[in-house]
Amino acid sequence: MPASHENALQQPSDTLVEVSDLHFAFDHNPVLKGVNLTVPRGKVVAILGVSGCGKTTLLRHLGGQLRPSRGSVKFDGRVVHKMNNAGLYAMRRKMGMMFQVSGLFSDLSVFDNIAYPMREHTDLPEDVIHDLVLMKLHAVGLRGAHALRTSELSGGMERRVALARAIALDPMLIMYDEPFAGLDPISLNIIANLIRRLNDALGLTSIVVTYDVSESLKMADYVYFIHAGVVVAEGNADEMMDSTDPFVHQFVHAKPDGPVAFQYPGRPYAEALEIKPAAP
Repeated sequence: MPASHENALQQPSDTLVEVSDLHFAFDHNPVLKGVNLTVPRGKVVAILGVSGCGKTTLLRHLGGQLRPSRGSVKFDGRVVHKMNNAGLYAMRRKMGMMFQVSGLFSDLSVFDNIAYPMREHTDLPEDVIHDLVLMKLHAVGLRGAHALRTSELSGGMERRVALARAIALDPMLIMYDEPFAGLDPISLNIIANLIRRLNDALGLTSIVVTYDVSESLKMADYVYFIHAGVVVAEGNADEMMDSTDPFVHQFVHAKPDGPVAFQYPGRPYAEALEIKPAAP
């Protein structure tokens, strides 16, 4: 084999995550109906959509917690649902996750929350772990809070500790599940800037699942909109702000009327009023 061709085969693909025709249903309730998207290495990709559209379900497929009904999810060139337990375990060590509710251990200090994945997954000596934990906390501005209990943290501080834990093992990919939910404007802006800054400084790849339009469009390199189980639009932030797609326009500009209905499907209102309850 020519040396140039052999070197080309050894080079990693520019795509870290590839989702192809992904279908999934809970019982008889279809959630994902053919999602297609790619996440390039080194980029911040936002996945937007209303609550219940399947964003978190998509992340659970990427982490291997769910198996698709049809289609596939590839991480670093490997099909996730075809991996055995050992393969999934090794893959997950390359991922960091920031959960909707932070998911910190309430009976551990801030320091020990960050140290936990290092102690669990590595053989590093305690003095090295000490320095690494302080380094991660310094990156999110909380080195001075290392001895606090999680009950002593504000909501914004809790999210920053969760972010430090997500980067504890220097993962290839970090997934953020609604990282801005419940935050005040200052904390929200701090978290958004940290996601962008850490992604660039550490050479990470980030997937941000959220319904917060303004912050995601400011920090993301590329945006996908999911609705009714499929990707309905994609592009960079400027393209999404100016999009004429009915769903994107309604979502970005918070319009009450559009493809996303306020009323849950049911009988016409006037018809429902005419139906009287049966006498006891």
